[in-house]
Amino acid sequence: MYDTLLFDLDGTIVDSSRGITNCAIYALEKFGIAVTDRRELYRFIGPPLVDSFRDFYGFSDENAEAAVAFYRERYREVGMYENDVYDGIPELLEALRARGKRIFLATSKPEEFAKKILEYLKLDKYFDLIAGATFDRSRGTKESVIRY
Repeated sequence: MYDTLLFDLDGTIVDSSRGITNCAIYALEKFGIAVTDRRELYRFIGPPLVDSFRDFYGFSDENAEAAVAFYRERYREVGMYENDVYDGIPELLEALRARGKRIFLATSKPEEFAKKILEYLKLDKYFDLIAGATFDRSRGTKESVIRY
């Protein structure tokens, strides 16, 4: 029925909870905050990181930015590779591609990371466009990514 399809990354294509929570733990430890229940950090999956540190832990804007920098320090090295592709996703994307569908990815994750993740998982070939947030926040919300 539709010729163009839009997918999210985290929680749709991949289970990114391991990488996201490991990086949040790493960043929070830099502020002396120990997390005893990893499930508490699942709320980091989806919203922009700076908002999560500010909203969930009461960080000032300055500390939230610092926490994001710590998070990304670990994320760039190992966290982005701690993703598990959901069962059936490669087959679904292959079938959609075979039907001539245009497939786009829109994520609030930084676009640079989304591209590297999909390349690492060998899923990038299925997407006509991989769009994500920008580090300068000119595309900082899911709405702005979709509009792009």
